[in-house]
Amino acid sequence: MQTPHRSRFRAIVSAACCAVLGAGLLAGAGASATAATSAQEAAADTEAAPRTKAAGSKIIGYFTEWGTYDRKYYVKNIETSGSAARLTHINYAFGNVTGGKCAMGDAYAATDRAYTAAESVDGKADTWDQPLRGNFNQLRELKRKHPNLKVLWSFGGWTWSAGFGEAAKNPAAFAQSCYDLVENSQWADVFDGIDIDWEYPNACGATCDTSGKAAFRNLMQALRAKFGPKNLVTAAITADATPGGKIDAADYAGAAPYVDWYNPMTYDFFGAWDAAGPTAPHSPLTSYSGIPKADNHSSATIAKLKGLGIPASKLLLGIGFYGRGWTGVTQSAPGGTATGPAAGTYEQGIDDYKVLKAKCPATGTVAGTAYAKCGSDWWSYDTPATIATKMNYKNKQGLGGTFFWELSGDTASGELIKAIK
Repeated sequence: MQTPHRSRFRAIVSAACCAVLGAGLLAGAGASATAATSAQEAAADTEAAPRTKAAGSKIIGYFTEWGTYDRKYYVKNIETSGSAARLTHINYAFGNVTGGKCAMGDAYAATDRAYTAAESVDGKADTWDQPLRGNFNQLRELKRKHPNLKVLWSFGGWTWSAGFGEAAKNPAAFAQSCYDLVENSQWADVFDGIDIDWEYPNACGATCDTSGKAAFRNLMQALRAKFGPKNLVTAAITADATPGGKIDAADYAGAAPYVDWYNPMTYDFFGAWDAAGPTAPHSPLTSYSGIPKADNHSSATIAKLKGLGIPASKLLLGIGFYGRGWTGVTQSAPGGTATGPAAGTYEQGIDDYKVLKAKCPATGTVAGTAYAKCGSDWWSYDTPATIATKMNYKNKQGLGGTFFWELSGDTASGELIKAIK
């Protein structure tokens, strides 16, 4: 999951760190995973939080804590875009993980920032003496308008995942700290559970983790034990289906009984961290002739996770509400060379759908997603039409629903979320 400056050193750091982990990452999930999961699933039926909607209908959008600053994307925008009426869940990103505990990310944005009447969900200005302001209070107001909407507090992300290794040393203490923070009496009514975004257990993201294959399972088991059956416990997980890759590095099948669902991050497969290209869609649904790396597509991710015995109903399909792009490209079709990342609004090589649809309209499709060539820039991103294709896939696979990163990338009228069925 993106956080500010996520992609800048991604490829370099991952390559270096994964070399350190070496053969340890090459261990497979094991043939016993499927059989073990069946027994675990039976136990999980009594542990999992009750579903308010049938499998397949979940629509989960990430809302970023920092959106209140440069982006000026407020909780109110979730309402005015029509997104709130379509969402079943919001993941609030991100809380920090530090010192082996869950911690606040940006307390000012979360609980202190005063919203004007024009910025507020309920049209009333915050006062200096009210007990809770900030994003949390705005989410509370949104839930009053939409009583069935659930909100989870997501911890970690690309920038703040380094702390999970320490947390994994004492899962029970970590779970207690998370529970105490999420269920704080000032905002306990805002949240309906916790989402863990560990990038990546026993593998490499911005930093490398060597806590062992069982660490993720142990962490999720402790969280479920602490949060109990009435709260949601979910996790965003790697989409790396390559042999010996990040899915193989952690016991995702063993942890499945303790989560309500997984969000495999089926985007960011390719991007301008490979500055010279080849150009490739960052969120391909399927493979295609000339794909730069085998198994770097959503259908490979889902197939691998289902093959481990994880129920389809506990897997959601990930959609990016943004594009990734290169510049110095002469070839319109995928596979061209480049000279570096294309210019983006907030970071090079990445931009919102709402910007790209006007700045560089789609000129073709490949592997169930769109690409665009404008001048010397080449971008890939999803459109309402390609999302419709992905929804057909999601339904045929019997997946539990759809999630996306993130709400502020959509148009003011919610063009992309309206394509999610």
